[in-house]
This record gives sequence, C-alpha cells and structure tokens, in this order.
Amino acid sequence: MSVKQSLLAILDQGACYGYQLRHEFDRRTGSTWPLNVGQIYNTLERLERDGLVAKGEVDEQGHVFFEITDAGRAEVRSWLDSPVERGQGTRDELAIKLSLAATLPGVDVAEVIQTQRKASLAQLQELNRAKYAGADPEGPEELAWSLVVDSMIFQAEAEVRWLDHTEQRLAMRPHHAMELELSTERPKRGRPAASAAADRAVKSEKTEAVR
Repeated sequence: MSVKQSLLAILDQGACYGYQLRHEFDRRTGSTWPLNVGQIYNTLERLERDGLVAKGEVDEQGHVFFEITDAGRAEVRSWLDSPVERGQGTRDELAIKLSLAATLPGVDVAEVIQTQRKASLAQLQELNRAKYAGADPEGPEELAWSLVVDSMIFQAEAEVRWLDHTEQRLAMRPHHAMELELSTERPKRGRPAASAAADRAVKSEKTEAVR
C-alpha cells in the first residue's frame, strides 16, 4: 500500500495536519490499515522534500497544516489513473512456507496445510461476522469500510481454495519424492540465476506484451 499517494489524495481535498490525516485515512479505509503518527510525519517530510506538499498555516494549538502543491495534485491523478502493479515474484509468507515445507524431509505438509486451513476459515468467519454486524452500508464511511472488508473476505476465500488445491497436488505424490537435499554446488556471488520456471514466466509475459 502506498502511504505517500494515500496522504496526497486526502490533502487534495484540503490542508490537514498529521493527526487529522490519520483520522481522515481511518475514516476512508475503516481503520483496517492503522498508521501511526510518526509514519505520517516521516512521509510528510519526504513529500515536502520532493515538492509535493508545502507547510501552510499553524493554528492556535500549534498544528502545522500541510498543503498539496500542483506537482502533488499531478501525482494523485497519475496514481488514480494507473493500475496497481503486481510484482513477478511473491513475498507471501504462506506460499513460501508451504513451498519450503514440501521439500524438507520429516515435515508433515498435510498437517501444515490443515493447521493453516483452520486459521484461514476462522479468519473468514470473523470477517463475515464483522461485515454483517456493520451499520448502515450506504453511509460513506461504512461503505468505504465494507469495500476493504470485502477485499479481505475474497482474499481469505482464495487462500482456502489455494490450500485445497495445494493439498490435492501434494497428495498425488509421496512426500519423499519432493524432498530436496542440500545442493553440493557452490554458488557464485551476485544475483542468483533465474530458475527455468521463472525464466519461462518472464518470456511468457514478454510474448503477451508483444501481442
């Protein structure tokens, strides 16, 4: 999530000070991604350094208001008009955990999957309870909150489906056939060479781009 662009988008509505920005961010996202004030002020300092915001008035309580600049408004428009880029790789802890578990000797991968499925289903139930316990879904703040919760529900549902898919794939072969011994190869320093699968994925993306 881009904290920078999110704060700029709020400032595009009017000048705000740090705590006010946190409050406005929470209102628009249902407090599902809490930001601390230190993070907000650090971001504001970077935005000011980059010429995207400027310090404005100081009120009687000593609150320093930040105002968006023309460059900042252009940044907001560019952000809203552009798709969110997804990286080629993944840093999803669960995917990495299961890929490692499947290749480690003595690990009951089925048990790892079962443990995760229980946790994922519990999270899904909690999200659904929270959604249906909400107030008027047509109010602007409640609607913003429900949009974020819907996204979390869909992600949780997809995770459960992926766990089922993974369990079925791994059940088709004995675990010992998946085990990987430590390689005897001594890798060179520098960036690791791309795997054959990763190389095929990159070539496929380039082919699609050409089309």
